[in-house]
Amino acid sequence: MTIEKGWTRWKKGMDWLKRVKRDSFLSWFAFLLGPWAALWMVELLNENDLFSDLHLWQVGMNLIWYYMLFILCDLVLHSHRWAGLTAMTLSGIVGLVNHYILRFRGRILFPADLSAWKTAANVADAFDFSIDSYIQQGAILFVAYGFLLWFATQNRTRGKRSKLGGVITIAVVVGYCYAFFGTNMLPALGIYTQQWVTQANGFLLNFTVAMRYSSVDKPEDYSRDKALEYMQLYTGTQGDSSVTKPTNLIVVMNESFGDLTIFDGLEVSEDPTPFLHSMQENTIKGWMYSPVTGGGTASVEFEYLTGFATIFQPPHTVAYQLYTEEGMPSLAALAGSQGYDTTAFHPYESSGWNRPIVYENMRFDHQLYQEDVKDPYLIRNYISDYSDYQVLMDITDQKQGDQTFIFNVTMQNHSGYAQGWRNLEQSITVSEELDDADFSAEQYFALVRESDNALKELIAHYEDSEEPTMIVFFGDHQPPLKNAFYECLYGKKLSERTTEEVLMQYATPFFIWTNYDIEEKQDVIISPNYLGVLTAKMAGLPLTGYMEFLDTLYQQLPVITPVGVITSDGEYVKREELNASQQAWLADYELLNYCGMIDLFEEIRPFYCMD
Repeated sequence: MTIEKGWTRWKKGMDWLKRVKRDSFLSWFAFLLGPWAALWMVELLNENDLFSDLHLWQVGMNLIWYYMLFILCDLVLHSHRWAGLTAMTLSGIVGLVNHYILRFRGRILFPADLSAWKTAANVADAFDFSIDSYIQQGAILFVAYGFLLWFATQNRTRGKRSKLGGVITIAVVVGYCYAFFGTNMLPALGIYTQQWVTQANGFLLNFTVAMRYSSVDKPEDYSRDKALEYMQLYTGTQGDSSVTKPTNLIVVMNESFGDLTIFDGLEVSEDPTPFLHSMQENTIKGWMYSPVTGGGTASVEFEYLTGFATIFQPPHTVAYQLYTEEGMPSLAALAGSQGYDTTAFHPYESSGWNRPIVYENMRFDHQLYQEDVKDPYLIRNYISDYSDYQVLMDITDQKQGDQTFIFNVTMQNHSGYAQGWRNLEQSITVSEELDDADFSAEQYFALVRESDNALKELIAHYEDSEEPTMIVFFGDHQPPLKNAFYECLYGKKLSERTTEEVLMQYATPFFIWTNYDIEEKQDVIISPNYLGVLTAKMAGLPLTGYMEFLDTLYQQLPVITPVGVITSDGEYVKREELNASQQAWLADYELLNYCGMIDLFEEIRPFYCMD
């Protein structure tokens, strides 16, 4: 090394020491404390106790993201003060959004929610945005750190760092991101998205883990040739000529319609759904186990209309936004191929869940939304089930004699149960304990009573119809009442539930009713991926090869959800607890699910579609 080079390096070292001295130890300390303050603030808003609810490794993995955020802000702004304030503000905004999602949905923010912002905006005015103790504590921490940072740092930017330091920093960030998102690091460590108690990983870790699993993985041993083998095994079936083919085939997926009498801990002044419970004649009824709870309507729609299952999708992703393409297999397309005029109807904003494009891809002939409901009767701020069902009756009356298929997603019972009582009688009271757990529950039960009354009128209308009519009815998911309310229903903490008890929160009532004679059945269990197949069978429609496979699979695993499976012998198990034979059936399903949803190549298309 020459003297000149040594002198140059020595000068650079002295310049670096001067910069460190200028920034001062206190400035560095305040800045490096920022990620801890941001984590603490966000976890307060996430309703977590940072010091007891998270494991040390979870705290550490969350902190990595916060440190990267702060350091990147510092690289751009060259100021500890402004970098810290910027990173803290960004963290606070995201933490606040997550807090409201947690309050409204009972789960934290997920990547799929970002593409659903229009749906959220549509109903934002129906929710309670008041400031609670979590927000107050987070705000105090934000202000306290802001003052510390302001007085501990200098009000000027530093000189630019050396290019080498910047390159090293960026390389470390990129390297960690690659390991996190692009390798098997997370599966190897056993780190997955939390689904039951979604705060369990801490917000930022759980959000990034969900991003890591946001693409559908190709099943092991998947090949197009193997998919074609199933095409030879399941060739489809002709429609059953021995059953009555309905002129009117009406499907009602009722928003947040739950029958919470499934819980022994429910104490209410009277039965919220007396008409539903009275239905027996020409009725098949029971429990449909939804893939979601508290929200996620579009996932239930997707399963019912296609037979594809969310258990094979990354957790909390929404197929309506990611996996639907033109010509996708659907019950609507099947009905259309058999001469039915098909209509999708949702009495709210068309922007929700990408429905206009999805319904077109599924080949509905018509789409109706809230602007198509004339002079609606509102309950709270939403079109009531009474007005919703009047549209159904008007459609079939106008198409007298024509085969009509309607898929209807109602709106009346949408969450946000702290709204006013417009056109809604406070008809049902809950116990003092349940009321203390969630004061909004009484409004929810009043809504369900109104739905039950409207359902009675709907059935009465078609009882008098001369046209053969079939009505398929099911709730999409249980309501997003507070966790404390559900803990009262269970009589235990949610984290202490068995698989069977967890699935109780995913159960909604369903029935198939006709105005002609059918064999009655009670206490049927099913999940929505099968319910579309059952609808087709009961209506005497032909089944595709894929639907025939699902009909066979139902005999083995009658309920399949992301949080649990019910076997043919009545066992409630998690996916990994299935025996070898059951695992093989599920693997077959995953292969055919992937082929039809992601890789619908031309040769296999007849297996899924009747064009």
